[in-house]
Amino acid sequence: MHHPVSSLPVLAYLQAQLAGTLAEDAATHLRYPTAISQLLGFRIVAVGEATAELELDADAGRHGNQQGTVHGGLLCELADAAIGTAHSTLMQADQSFTSIDLKATFLRPVWRSRLRARAWAEHRGRTVSHYQCEIRREDHKVVARIASAVMTLYGDHAQGR
Repeated sequence: MHHPVSSLPVLAYLQAQLAGTLAEDAATHLRYPTAISQLLGFRIVAVGEATAELELDADAGRHGNQQGTVHGGLLCELADAAIGTAHSTLMQADQSFTSIDLKATFLRPVWRSRLRARAWAEHRGRTVSHYQCEIRREDHKVVARIASAVMTLYGDHAQGR
């Protein structure tokens, strides 16, 4: 007899995944891990309601720009993933979301470091929510601050997004 896949809220799914207690047949309505996070080696290390922390082992030899430091676009992607993970914890089964802007401020270079991006909701609106994200190096110094607005999509607008 085939048992139906159990569908969990995103926050419960991710918390169980982090704790190592996620049932083999468990699912949620969003895709985790995301394809881009797998490609780039991002790891979710903490998650709560409208908050998330992701890590990346960054190395300019692999993620570098013309100047020989870790590319700022990679930092933007890490922050966007942390912000998206944080916002996804608020999503119901008939909801999805999309980023509508992103502003990055780069403070320090990175050559090789385990980076931790910490994202949190600064304002949670019904449609538009505003997030902040700090990315720190292993020495705990902030390398970038990112602000982003995220739009929640409902019903038909959320389908296939």
